[in-house]
Amino acid sequence: MNKRLSALCVSVPIVCCLAVSAHAQDEAAAPFSGSFALTSDYIFRGTTQTNRKPALQGGVQYDHASGFYAGVWGSNVSWLSDASDEVSSSVELDAYAGFSNSFGDSDFGYDVGVLRYFYPGRYPTGFVSPNTTEVYAALSWTELTLKYSYALTNTFGWADSKHSDYVELNYSLPFAEVWTLDLHVGRQTIDGTSGADYTDWKVGIGYDFGQGYSLSAAYVDTNADEDYYTNAFGKNLGKSTGVVTLTKSF
Repeated sequence: MNKRLSALCVSVPIVCCLAVSAHAQDEAAAPFSGSFALTSDYIFRGTTQTNRKPALQGGVQYDHASGFYAGVWGSNVSWLSDASDEVSSSVELDAYAGFSNSFGDSDFGYDVGVLRYFYPGRYPTGFVSPNTTEVYAALSWTELTLKYSYALTNTFGWADSKHSDYVELNYSLPFAEVWTLDLHVGRQTIDGTSGADYTDWKVGIGYDFGQGYSLSAAYVDTNADEDYYTNAFGKNLGKSTGVVTLTKSF
C-alpha cells in the first residue's frame, strides 16, 4: 500500500490540531504556549497513524499580538514502518506558521498559514517521500470553523499526488463550564488516485479538570476503501474506533 493514512487533528493537532490558532489577546499575554498529550490512538484525518496503538505527543507555539503565530509539534507514528521493513521512520515532526485574527469586533475570524510534515528516517531507493507541505485557510464564526488544506507537494507518500486537498468542518461547543462537545466532518482527496479519496467524521466530548489538564473521548469513522487503507498487518486504518486522550496544556 502506498500511504497515508491523513486531520483532524483528532488530537491536533494540530490536533490536531495544529492549524487554527488562538493568538495572544494583548501585549502582556505570555507569547509561548504548548501541550503534552497521551492518546490511545493517533488519528489523523480519520485514519490511525500508530496501528491502533498509543501515542505520546507534544508541541509548543509562539503567538504575537498581531495575530502571527508559529510552532512545532511531534508524535510517534508507525504507518510508514508498518508498510515496509526497509523503512525506519517512527516519528512525525511538524512545523507551521500563520496569521489569524477576527474581522473587526465581529464573531467572524480567519486563519491562514503553511504546515510542513516531516518523517525523518531511512527509506529504500524509489520510496516516495512522505514529507508533505500544505497551505491552509480557515474561516470561523463563533464555535464553527471551515478549513481548507492544499498540498504543494506529493501527499504523504502517494505518488504523483501534488494538488491533493482536504476540507473540513468543525464545531466545538463549550457547555456546563467544564465540558466541550466536538463535531467534525472532513473530505480527503488524493490527486491522481480517486479510489483513495474518503470522508471522515468524529463525535467527541472533553472535560476540563483545571490547571491545564483535560480528558477527551471521541468516536471516529471513515468510508475509506479497504483496498487502499489496509496495512501489512491486515488492519483497516480507516475503520471506526474510539479514542481517549489526556492532555496537559501550559
